[in-house]
Amino acid sequence: MDHSLYPQATPELARLRAQFAPAPLQAFQAFSEAVFADGALPVVTKQLIAVAVAHVTQCPYCIKGHTRAALKHGATGPQLMEAIWVAAEMRAGGAYAHSTLALDAMQHMHPSTP
Repeated sequence: MDHSLYPQATPELARLRAQFAPAPLQAFQAFSEAVFADGALPVVTKQLIAVAVAHVTQCPYCIKGHTRAALKHGATGPQLMEAIWVAAEMRAGGAYAHSTLALDAMQHMHPSTP
């Protein structure tokens, strides 16, 4: 990871985040706790979903944090890797599905396009 692009998350940076915008931070933390609480889905499943989503959004902090949380809640290496493969398929699948936009535009610009 390029630390000049993605600095290490430190307590000092966390303090600055809290100092600059305490109310939104508290609201976000409460929201996050509610979302990741055990419910209709167990925490480990929610964390596996988060790992997959983090790979699609490509957030390195989220990838690391949710991978650790998933492991802490009992996820296995194979489960994590399957979640990551689901993310990869969904990202590639999105490109494939959205190719209809390009194909439609081609047909409208050049109706004779095979």
